[in-house]
Amino acid sequence: MLENIQSIIFDLDGTLVDSMWLWHDIDVEFLEQRGLTLPETYQYDIEGMSFTETAVYTKALFHLKESVEELKSIWNQMAFDKYSHEVYFKPGAEKFLQYCRRRGIALGIATSNSKELVEAVTTALHFDDIIEVVVTACEVAHGKPAPDVYLEAAKKLSVKPEHCLVFEDVPMGIRAGKNAGMRVCAVEDSFSAHQEKEKRRLADYYISSYEQVLDNTYEIRSGYEGNVFANLPGRYGSAGNCTV
Repeated sequence: MLENIQSIIFDLDGTLVDSMWLWHDIDVEFLEQRGLTLPETYQYDIEGMSFTETAVYTKALFHLKESVEELKSIWNQMAFDKYSHEVYFKPGAEKFLQYCRRRGIALGIATSNSKELVEAVTTALHFDDIIEVVVTACEVAHGKPAPDVYLEAAKKLSVKPEHCLVFEDVPMGIRAGKNAGMRVCAVEDSFSAHQEKEKRRLADYYISSYEQVLDNTYEIRSGYEGNVFANLPGRYGSAGNCTV
């Protein structure tokens, strides 16, 4: 898997750290405070969106009075303590990061989450000095599955896309990495268990623990051919800049 790889770029939530579980609780609490109910498809609908795109979408969906920036601030406040004290590494992730560091592999994070929450968890788990580059989807024109966030991370790492390996936990993220011309390893996560078949279909590799990368017991998948971004309907084919 690591042959000819000069850089590894991780998605954060559900991939490098086990954090997807907390967002359901935050979403429910946030909406209940406003007398609203969380739709069953909400998490699926926002998959791949940047933090800003999610705020824009949520504001429009529920006709919220708060501004986009106010919504982002509220969510950061609701999640900050959890990211600082209740979020931990995915199985084998810490060991794998140290391995990559010893090998001189450049490491980056490309996430749909906010910069504030990335800083909270990397500081709490003491790997902020290992990650060389952090790019959020709010810093580029389009969220996942567009390749923008991964291409920007590769650019900042000064590594060509073909020499980058991506780790992702959801289909939209896997597509983003593949659309960037990178190899992608899908990471098992309970939050996306219902998407496991699609994750295996899209990815080049599949793991349930980063230990499998180190002992070469990972699954080799066929991946998929071509750039599918242009064929995706709705917001994915025509998203505007999310830094509104």
